[in-house]
Amino acid sequence: MENIGILSVLIPLFIIVMAIITKDVVVSLLSGIFLGELVIHHFNPLTSIIALLDGFIGLFAEGWITKTVLFALLVGSIIKLITNSDGVNGFIAYVSEKQKRIDSPKGALLLAYFLGVIIFIESSITALVAGTIAKPLCDKNGVSREKLAFVCDSTSAPVCSLIPFNGWGALLLGLIITAIDSNVITGEALPLLLESILFNFYSLITVIFVLLVIIFDINIGSMRHAKPHPIQKNKKEGLKQEKSPLLMILPLMILILMVPISLYYTGEGDILKGSGSTSIFYAVISTLLFIYFYYVLGGHLSHKNYFNSLYEGISDMIPIVLILLLAFLIGNVIKELGTATYLADIMKGNISPFLLPFLVFFVAGLTSFSTGTSWGTFSIMMPIALALSASFNIPIPLMIGAVVSGGIFGDHISPISDTTIISSMASGCNHIDHVRTQIPYALIPALLASILYLIVGWVVI
Repeated sequence: MENIGILSVLIPLFIIVMAIITKDVVVSLLSGIFLGELVIHHFNPLTSIIALLDGFIGLFAEGWITKTVLFALLVGSIIKLITNSDGVNGFIAYVSEKQKRIDSPKGALLLAYFLGVIIFIESSITALVAGTIAKPLCDKNGVSREKLAFVCDSTSAPVCSLIPFNGWGALLLGLIITAIDSNVITGEALPLLLESILFNFYSLITVIFVLLVIIFDINIGSMRHAKPHPIQKNKKEGLKQEKSPLLMILPLMILILMVPISLYYTGEGDILKGSGSTSIFYAVISTLLFIYFYYVLGGHLSHKNYFNSLYEGISDMIPIVLILLLAFLIGNVIKELGTATYLADIMKGNISPFLLPFLVFFVAGLTSFSTGTSWGTFSIMMPIALALSASFNIPIPLMIGAVVSGGIFGDHISPISDTTIISSMASGCNHIDHVRTQIPYALIPALLASILYLIVGWVVI
């Protein structure tokens, strides 16, 4: 369509403002898409509604989108099946029995840290399991629950973004493939995503920084005044957990191992040429088949309960899948509006290209902090960042890393973030106390990441 000028920028800004006001990413994305269609179709509301609906349905004509959606839905089923089989409880009980080996303040936090690194399938599950398991040991050894909540929160989303064989990877792959299919950028989606991990500076620094905080007992700001929780005698009956931790461990191992195997198969012997969307789809199908035979034949779940859990898990993921689909759609709309082209035109001669990775990181962080969602931020910022990457010849993985880093930083310090709330809940910590004590720690990796984006931008652009 013809150049629409400032309107092409106002629509993405409208989405961000709507997200801040409503705290609802679905409403914000849907409103932005409709407004974009209005502009594209000369403010004809009927035509715009029809175009929106046709665009939404048209997404399923793409095989990779359908596979990505199925992956996201079935990951929910895997999580629900593991939970309903008592696999998580079995794992908690097993680790609890082995706590004597790590019975110290440092050991208690290291337990939470390593659980956060190992369980990377979903950020909320990561925080929930790590907090639940480590809390009794932290109380016993005089570790404040604020510090435990910080460790749980800092090893949930950052780790999930660094090991993207999960719903995070599905969303990011989908956004990258959308840009490739729209001829905004060129290349293979999976290698670009894997390369971007090196530029996910906030997550990389945070994972290392948290380990240093634990090892050297670093207390910053109000964390110095956080008090340990009084020890309570555990009168829980039946801590003899009959369920094996393998009910949780083996399905996750199958899920992880099947991704590179599927990439090798779909790439005809070359993992880097494999189909990311097909591989993760094969991985979840293989995992669900394994779980059926392991759980049902092993007597851990009945055939009926297996399918009930399967459907419950799918139901749990519907809101996330809706965000995923709207993210794909807004990418198409932003491309048609020419947002990136307009931004590139006004930036030429006004803003040095080397600043763009830093600016993308900053804006993504602000958006994520205001909305409490990194996924929604990726959906809004990724199409713009990738288009700017093409316009200014900036390395694509660098811009992907900047979007992901900014989204996770903002989400990390946002009081309305789901992982922030779950980390507080799992650790038994007051939510506001968790937010207040965590912010100084998060600002240090954010500052270092900002400096790195400026340095790398200066060197490579």
